[in-house]
Amino acid sequence: MVRGIGLGRGIVALALGVVLSLSPAAARGLRFVPPPGMTITNGTPTNGLMLKADYHIAPQFLRQIVRYQTREHSGTIVVDTRAHFLYFVLGGGRALRYGIGVAKAGFEWGGTHQITRKAEWPGWTPPPEMLQRRPDLPRHMEGGPDNPLGARALYIGSTLYRIHGTTEPWSIGLDVSSGCIRMTNMDVIDLYKRVKLNSKVVVL
Repeated sequence: MVRGIGLGRGIVALALGVVLSLSPAAARGLRFVPPPGMTITNGTPTNGLMLKADYHIAPQFLRQIVRYQTREHSGTIVVDTRAHFLYFVLGGGRALRYGIGVAKAGFEWGGTHQITRKAEWPGWTPPPEMLQRRPDLPRHMEGGPDNPLGARALYIGSTLYRIHGTTEPWSIGLDVSSGCIRMTNMDVIDLYKRVKLNSKVVVL
């Protein structure tokens, strides 16, 4: 038994000695399998979304499939502004639910519309009404990680409003916008892939 323990220690010591004797470049070249669910990255994040991913969302606003009874057909978007939820109807009494940020007091709106445009990393041109309230805003801002519209935008009918990402993920669950529907960038990317042009949008 003692001999077996000694042999095991000798093997560990030998392996450790080999690793320590390698040059830094060679040591970095060692390959091993990470634990399940873990991904090893090297260097800095490759995009702005990764840089802005350090935030916390209240559990009820995390993306999840829920029971949802509705007469709307699958593929319809239902925005419940009071509850701060957006539902993508799946059918069969289920929907994919996302947490959202909605209009602040005085900017509420509702109705039935369609998605008339989809854009990846959209540019932002504040409307004249917004520039009157906020003359400090830029007249136009190209799309990118720092753009207030975030990673994706779904344009709602002939309105000025969009369902879009945000650079302020902490605002999910709050009444903060000038009428647009905010989602985290990761959620709006997920929704963007599911929604087709001319899809129905019901804003409650």
